[in-house]
Amino acid sequence: MKDLKIHLIDDEDSVRQGIAFGLRRLYNVRTFDRAEAALPVIRKDPPDLVIMDIGLPGMSGVEALKAIRGIDRDIVVIMATAYEDVETVVACMKEGAQDYIVKPVHLATLKNTIQNAFRGIRLRREIRDLQARYLRENLPGFIGESDVIQDVMQVVQRAAASPDTAILITGESGTGKEVVARAIHYNSPHFEGPFVALNCAAIPAELLESELFGYAKGAFTGARAGGKAGLIEEAQGGTLFLDEVGDLSGAGQAKLLRFLESGEYYRVGDTRRRQVDTRVVSATNRDLPAAINAGNFRLDLYYRLAVIKITIPSLKERPDDILPFALHFLAEFSLKHGKAFEQIAPDLQAFLRRHPWRGNVRELRNLIERGVIIGEPPKCSWRISASATRPKGRWPALRIMGTPMGSGPSRRTASTWKPWKNIIWPKRFTRPAATTARPHASWECPTTPSATAKKNTLSGSRKRSAARLAKWPQPTVAIWPIRPPAMPACVPSNTCKL
Repeated sequence: MKDLKIHLIDDEDSVRQGIAFGLRRLYNVRTFDRAEAALPVIRKDPPDLVIMDIGLPGMSGVEALKAIRGIDRDIVVIMATAYEDVETVVACMKEGAQDYIVKPVHLATLKNTIQNAFRGIRLRREIRDLQARYLRENLPGFIGESDVIQDVMQVVQRAAASPDTAILITGESGTGKEVVARAIHYNSPHFEGPFVALNCAAIPAELLESELFGYAKGAFTGARAGGKAGLIEEAQGGTLFLDEVGDLSGAGQAKLLRFLESGEYYRVGDTRRRQVDTRVVSATNRDLPAAINAGNFRLDLYYRLAVIKITIPSLKERPDDILPFALHFLAEFSLKHGKAFEQIAPDLQAFLRRHPWRGNVRELRNLIERGVIIGEPPKCSWRISASATRPKGRWPALRIMGTPMGSGPSRRTASTWKPWKNIIWPKRFTRPAATTARPHASWECPTTPSATAKKNTLSGSRKRSAARLAKWPQPTVAIWPIRPPAMPACVPSNTCKL
């Protein structure tokens, strides 16, 4: 146990020498007569445990306890007092003291107290090691076999080792910038701290300051009575992720710049200066150098954010990663939706390789989820048909089921029955003229009137009309989803459909 370090702070020489003599064979003990002398050493080389007298000259034991907790909250502090003052003891325990002892100190009692404290220290270290191992084994973002993404991940691991260096992540929409930001957080020394994300484009410019920095009591009309902590304060000891940072307004850029320069900020309507210890990771899909040249982004803020710059390649630049991503998403959504998909059919693999993936990983993820929900195990398969592609400028594909025109009691003819007149067409399509050819139809002709007509309780002409209409097989119109003209439509096979 000689590797466990104890710092003893007491102004009485006899107490220091006696305790040090009794513990030196078991622990690495260092003594101080004043708190002012001990704090710089604790800051430079934190011990495992501190035994400190409450009634110290100069800085009191309670004040020194607050300072130690500010340096490292993992340091265990045991307070010593010559008399049991309940109020003082309670104040010390509220500030984070582990335990207290009463002078004169009995060595056996002190050893038991230290052993109990170190038992808690070992337990916390084991929990921390298990958390670190779990997070690293289940680290997000490390999917891919291409050389380009492996190079990116090496840069991520090296950049994450620094606890507070600002990092800027760039790349197209859907490439996984937030996943990389989380990988940075979980590889950093502050992985136990919170990961707080803020979408700068989703918050109006006039509300950004209060959301980011918080506000004081009565700062504006409708403010909470007790004020509110901002996202920066919530990210204390962790990572603050600023997504879409390129969309910040000019005023928001100036306020963020001041915080990045000094690490200090003020709540809205408050005069108290605050400081936090957090890493800022930002991301954008915009060309920031071009925005700087256009005068839409501050050059000094760019240099503050981009101490380390990481560019995420698009999915079309790393085709070797398409199938590993698809298999990962297939396993994820099979588990989520309770289906036993085992593999991806060759026709789907061929489609995945040649598709342009303008939506990058997000588009691939959505496509696999759609296939898992609609398809049937064990293979996830699509049959691509060029004939199913909707020509540009025509109306959406329709499937109409009902009685063929001119048959049955309706006496509807090809010239009088125009089902598209009752269809609400999308704005970007014009309703076809009366002479336009009808969409393809498949028919099912019922032989008996519906139960609705038999049980109809209306009277008079309304009852006769309802019965007459009930005998007519009413057409059912189903509009298929409209796909972008450049993307081939997918005709569902018997195993999976989109």
